[in-house]
Amino acid sequence: MTVSANSDVHFDPYDVELNADPYPMFRRLREEVPLYYNSEHDFYLLSRYADVHGALTDPTTFSSARGAILELIRANIDIPPGVLIFEDPPVHTVHRKLLARMFTPRKVFELEPKIREFCARSLDPLIGAGEFDFVADLGAQMPMRVIGMLIGIPESDQVAIREHANAQMRTEAGKPMKAAEEGIDTGEIFADYIDWRAKHPSDDIVTELLNVEFEDETGTTRKLTRAELLTYVNVVAGAGNETTTRLIGWAGKVLAEHPDQRRQLVEDNSLIPRAIEELLRFEPPGPHASRYVTRDVEYYGQTVPAGSVMMLLLASACRDDRQFPPNGDVFDINREAHPHLAFGIGTHFCLGSSLARLEGRIALEEILKRFPEWDVDLTRATLSPTSTVRGWDAMPAIIR
Repeated sequence: MTVSANSDVHFDPYDVELNADPYPMFRRLREEVPLYYNSEHDFYLLSRYADVHGALTDPTTFSSARGAILELIRANIDIPPGVLIFEDPPVHTVHRKLLARMFTPRKVFELEPKIREFCARSLDPLIGAGEFDFVADLGAQMPMRVIGMLIGIPESDQVAIREHANAQMRTEAGKPMKAAEEGIDTGEIFADYIDWRAKHPSDDIVTELLNVEFEDETGTTRKLTRAELLTYVNVVAGAGNETTTRLIGWAGKVLAEHPDQRRQLVEDNSLIPRAIEELLRFEPPGPHASRYVTRDVEYYGQTVPAGSVMMLLLASACRDDRQFPPNGDVFDINREAHPHLAFGIGTHFCLGSSLARLEGRIALEEILKRFPEWDVDLTRATLSPTSTVRGWDAMPAIIR
């Protein structure tokens, strides 16, 4: 069934109060209105794991070519070539293969010593301070340094680049993202770095992208255009910062609220990878993705017409009891493993998922090594005001 006008089952991605704790409403959506329609913003929504999984793995019906964010699809703006998350096969397949070369398991594994070093740089000065902000003191620093190293951005410029990337995702509280009105950022901020790297090649992503030859969707063998390269770097810079920053913030809050499980991790570090997966499932940084519906499709006896926008509620799917029994709303690092959708699935499965998992694991190992017990101060915590990513801009903790 779809929601009726007088129903109190309601989801609005721009509702600040609702998004502060959306999970009770997510449960009602799953159980009462598995196909929901929001007339104010004109979108349909799927919330059950099986439905969301099915839609994510059907790019022919649920297209990303007009964007993967509600307001972008509604605005019908031009998408620059190279924005992987806003492309369909075969163009997406070509572009994804190019970037996949930069994130092979071997290349990601080799980053571990540097990631650990970056964590130590952030955490060691705080020993004995009595306080620690999971976002400002680590989450906003370590991922930025890792991506800066991979792209070749000098440390002196990394904060400005991170803030630029974050600004593209941020919205005023309760409002859509600005890109819907201003258009997708084309990455011009990276132009000088790319020009410099063209003259001074190194062992980084930009050098490899400058030199790689590939066969595009027309069968032509060529190199990336300047516009494509700028967009690629812009995408990597934004995605590489956001997920791990939010993950670290949620780790601070959730583990403070589950001290017994935190003690388990202190006593047995081998449980940390499982804890990272459970954190991603329990509080996925990307709560939803949207798609343009290319043909009429039916759910629960109702037709979703071609031309509609379908929002796929990843955060709800990740708590569906059908996939995560007996209760998906319970955080449990000892839970039997089942695949979650925090990184998506199918064509648009997150290219940087291995890096995010590695960064999350190392960050948690290094935090617990220095600060095994803490309490978060939610009176000073601030939730990021954005409709596209859910996480904390500040998560201060008192070290015990």
